[in-house]
Parts: sequence; C-alpha cells; structure tokens
Amino acid sequence: MLKEERQHTILNEVELHNRVLLTDLAEKLDVSIDTVRRDVKELDSDNRLVKVHGGAVSLGFANHSPQRNNNVYSLEEKISIAQKATSLLKDNSVILIDGGTTCLELARLLPANINLTCFTLSLPVAMELLSKPNVETIFIGGALSKDSQIAMGANAIHNLSQIKVDYSFIGTGYVDAAFGLTEFDWDTVQTKKAVIQASKKTVLLCISEKLNSQHRFKTCDLNMIDTMITELPPDHPLLESFKNQELFLL
Repeated sequence: MLKEERQHTILNEVELHNRVLLTDLAEKLDVSIDTVRRDVKELDSDNRLVKVHGGAVSLGFANHSPQRNNNVYSLEEKISIAQKATSLLKDNSVILIDGGTTCLELARLLPANINLTCFTLSLPVAMELLSKPNVETIFIGGALSKDSQIAMGANAIHNLSQIKVDYSFIGTGYVDAAFGLTEFDWDTVQTKKAVIQASKKTVLLCISEKLNSQHRFKTCDLNMIDTMITELPPDHPLLESFKNQELFLL
C-alpha cells in the first residue's frame, strides 16, 4: 500500500472514531507500528490530525475552542442527529449530555426557551450550555482526559451514582447490532456504564458510518439503549439489523 493510501485510511479512521490507537492502525493496514507512527507524525505536522501518546485524535475532537470547528467529520450529519434529539426534550426535564462532537452539537442546538437541568462530564459541552439562559448546568467532576476534556475515573463514576436523569444522550466509538456498544478505552467504558445506570432512558447519537463496527471493550448490549438516532430515516436499509432490537429508531 502506498503512503498516500495509508495516510488516507489513517485519516478516515481517526475522523470516524475520533481517537485511534497506533496498534489498531498497524493491524488494519498490515504494517509495522513504526510505519504508522511515522505516518501519524507526518499528518500531525501537516495539521491534519493530532498525535498523542500511543495514537491520534481528530482535529474536531481535539479542538477546545468555544467556536464551532468546521473540521468536525460529518458535521452536517451530526447536526441532523442533534436536531432529531431535541425533539425528545420536554420542559423541566433533567438530562445528561455526554462528550464528543455529536453531543456538543446537541448542546449547541438546545432551544433557548426550554427549561432544563443538564448534567455533563464534558468541559466543551458545559461551556456551551452556559450560553443557554434557561439551562441549569451541573458539571460532573473527575479526572479530565487531556484529549477530550471529559471527566472520567472513580470520582466521576461515584458522582454519577448519586443521580438519576430522565434522559442521557451518549455517543459511542463503535456499535454493532449483535454485540452492542464498544470502545477501545477501558476507562471510557466504565464511565459510560455509569452514565447508563444513572439514566431512566438512554439515547445513542451515532452517525451511520459507525454501524456494524466493534472494538475490544463492551459498554453494553443494545437492549440497554432506549433510542438510537442516526442521520438516516428509520426505514433505511442500513438500519435493518437494528429493527429487531429492543430500541426505538429515530
């Protein structure tokens, strides 16, 4: 495989999943980790992704500016998903918004006139929520990830155990109709498990490119999710394998 082809694949994986490991890229490309490391270093120098220890993150995921970053992968699709998600909101609800680029779009699109109490683990989401005049924002503290600015770890999990929200809106790295939600990072999985336990209903926000993919660590089975929202219409053929699951498609 030519270098240009490798780097195109690396960028696609990083943009789709936000964060990837060098070992996973090396396996997918069937090349050495040193080769992938050189490619990632070069892409970082060209400002096409951000190199981190053991992997890489997308520009959109690593951007912590309060202004929308137009480098976000599939931005229009994520905006469409966020718009659908706002239809589930009811006045005076208590909700939780996860971290990630799609959840950040939901925070941006919350109607200005709706009264909500909103918990979040994400600093970018929390900062966006502060601009909403009728939203009470409660940040769930913990050890902050330098890449995503999301609180994780024992403190975050303990704080989540003290609440029960009406709806949580979460993202995922990977989702499969048979295997459920998965991530490559163990700490992320433990935090997402705690979010689901803290929710009366859980809503998954997921672009369709992530459908039928999986990774090492399992967050939950699909029956733990009440609603899955993609940019596709619910009757789209790509969602056929999800229709037999115990979840509502929006």
